[in-house]
Amino acid sequence: MTQSFWLFGNHLTIIADHTTTGGQYDIIEGYNPPGTMTPLHRHTRYSEQLYVLEGELTVWAGENKMVLTPGESFLISPGIPHVVGVLSDKPARALVVSAPSSFARLIAATGTVDETETADMALFERISAEIGDEFLGPPGTLPT
Repeated sequence: MTQSFWLFGNHLTIIADHTTTGGQYDIIEGYNPPGTMTPLHRHTRYSEQLYVLEGELTVWAGENKMVLTPGESFLISPGIPHVVGVLSDKPARALVVSAPSSFARLIAATGTVDETETADMALFERISAEIGDEFLGPPGTLPT
């Protein structure tokens, strides 16, 4: 059963999570409006595979910067500082596969059903720490 949530301006649909994959991975479909960008962060316990369906995602991962277009993918290994953003004037839609499963837990626990609601930041920070996510700078900070 899919579940959809809003989190920091992005619409995220959980397609598969620990309940359907035995904890091995999550599949998330993300709709990212123009101008959205993650803060600089890293995942210490799981990898993140991005696959672009529509639009463009700009990814800064470690020392690499790339623009992904439909049909292109990129693997972000655990421990790599990264930022993902939509710099064009059109939205992007992408699949995110995290392995092992954890990212869907964060979305389900802290996402909102109404896009005008804001996430509970204390809960977001607690769940992020539990799944091994580390934030390395405020939005707009890029890896060096």
